[in-house]
Amino acid sequence: MEISAAGRLEVRITTADVGKRVSVRSLTEHGPPGERFTDTVGVLTSWDDGVLRITRKGGESVLVRESALVAGKVVPSAPARRRGPAASYEELARVAARAWRPVESERLGDWELRAAAGFTRRANSVLPLGDPGMPLDEALAAVCRWYADRGLPAYVQTATGAEGTQEALGAELERRGWVREVTAQLWVGALAPVADAGPEPSGGGPGGVDVLLSREADEAWLARYRRRGVSEVALKVLEGGSPVGRGGPSVWFATVPAGGDGPGSSGSGGDGPGDGAEGGAAPAAIGRCVVDGRWAGFAAVEVDPALRRRGLASAVMAALARRALDEGASAAWLQVEADNTAAHALYGRMGFAAHHAYHHYRAPRSSAPAGDGSP
Repeated sequence: MEISAAGRLEVRITTADVGKRVSVRSLTEHGPPGERFTDTVGVLTSWDDGVLRITRKGGESVLVRESALVAGKVVPSAPARRRGPAASYEELARVAARAWRPVESERLGDWELRAAAGFTRRANSVLPLGDPGMPLDEALAAVCRWYADRGLPAYVQTATGAEGTQEALGAELERRGWVREVTAQLWVGALAPVADAGPEPSGGGPGGVDVLLSREADEAWLARYRRRGVSEVALKVLEGGSPVGRGGPSVWFATVPAGGDGPGSSGSGGDGPGDGAEGGAAPAAIGRCVVDGRWAGFAAVEVDPALRRRGLASAVMAALARRALDEGASAAWLQVEADNTAAHALYGRMGFAAHHAYHHYRAPRSSAPAGDGSP
C-alpha cells in the first residue's frame, strides 16, 4: 500500500489510471469478524459513478466503492517471470491459434473471426488482437451476424493476467451482458525438461513405455479422445498443421497402445501409425503436439482412467517433446482448465508455470446452439 511520509495510507490513483494495474485496500462491508480491509490487485478497467471495477489476473471482476477506498497505487503492469521462457501475450496467442486452426476465418480489422462447426470454443470464437477498425458496438454486432449466419453462438476470447492482455475488453463485454462461460490457463516452460520427464522408448525392453508417433489421428487415437463422434470438421482442426517445410506447423500424435503401458510391452516405438490398439481396445494413453518455430504446444493428453498415476502422461509428453526438440523447438506451452489441480501438479513438476488466463464470453440472448462445451 502507498504510505505517506507521516505514516498514513494514501489513495494515489485517479480516474486517469483506468487501464493500469493497481493495488487497492478498501473497507470490508460483509467480511468475517475482525477483518476490516480487503486488498485487491488487478487492472483498473473502469471508474464510473463512484465505483471502481478491477479485473484480477484470473479474470474475476471486483467492484469497489470509491467511498470505501483506504489506499491505492499504480503497480507494474505485470510481475517479472521467475521461470519459463520469456514471451508476450500476443506471441503466445498467435502460436496457440495456429495450433488449433478453424476451417473458416475472416478478418474484422485486427480481429479474427473463426468457425469450425462448433467444435471447441477456441476454433469458434473471435481472437481480438488489436483494433476491429470500427466502434466496439458495431464490431460486436458484426460478430453476432457472422456467427448467426453459420448457426453458431457468438463468442469472444479474451485474456487476463499478463502484459498486453485484454482486461478492458472483458469488462466492456460484461457491461453489455456478454457472459464469461469458460476460463482456462496457458502455461509455458522449457522443452528439454519435458523430454527428460518420461522414460526412454521401450523398444520392447523391460520397464519402458511404448509410445507410437504418427502424423494422423487414426482410429485408435480417436478411440481414446474424450470427444466422441469426432466429425470431419473436427479432424481438420486436429490435423490442421502440415509437415515441416510445407508452410505450417508440424503436428504429431502420440499413442500408448493398450497393453503397451509397462514392463514387457511390445511395439515398435517408431513413427508409423501402427495398429494403435490391441484387439480393438482403446489405447492406454494419447497426446498431441504442434511444433511451430521455437514453440511446442501440447494438447489432448489423455490416459485410461484405470491406468492413471503410472507415468503414462509423462511418457507421452516426453516422446512428443523429443520429436519437437529434433525439429528445433526449445520452449513449450499447453492449455489447462483453471480448476484442474491434478494437471497443475503434473505440469508444475515438469517446469511449467502459468503465463495468463483466457476466457470465452458468449453474446447475450443467443438462440444458436452451443459448441461441444470445450474451451
